[in-house]
Amino acid sequence: MYKLSYAEIMEGDCRTARAREQTAFDRAIELMRLAEAKGTGSPEASEAIQYVQKLWMFFIQNLAHPDNELGAALKDDLISIGLWAIAEADRILADGSKSFSPLIDINKTIRDGLS
Repeated sequence: MYKLSYAEIMEGDCRTARAREQTAFDRAIELMRLAEAKGTGSPEASEAIQYVQKLWMFFIQNLAHPDNELGAALKDDLISIGLWAIAEADRILADGSKSFSPLIDINKTIRDGLS
């Protein structure tokens, strides 16, 4: 019988967690692209904005948790990006002429950094 070391188990859990995070960002990007095509006043835009805001709130809460082991500078940078993403989503909702493109680009960059 094969036994995994604790480090191997934890590494696997981290890979699984990163994969789930990438999937969540993929979904956000997909929703925002659809919303961009349908227009900022569409139901698709509302769904995309809600999803992006919930996603970033989850990440911000996780980053701010005392047990989060990321470095302080990286956590601060990611929290700042998350706060910007939430605010940008609000601006898109408030101003129908704004594009999802900057928000899509940031989310793609973060998603790609998880690999």
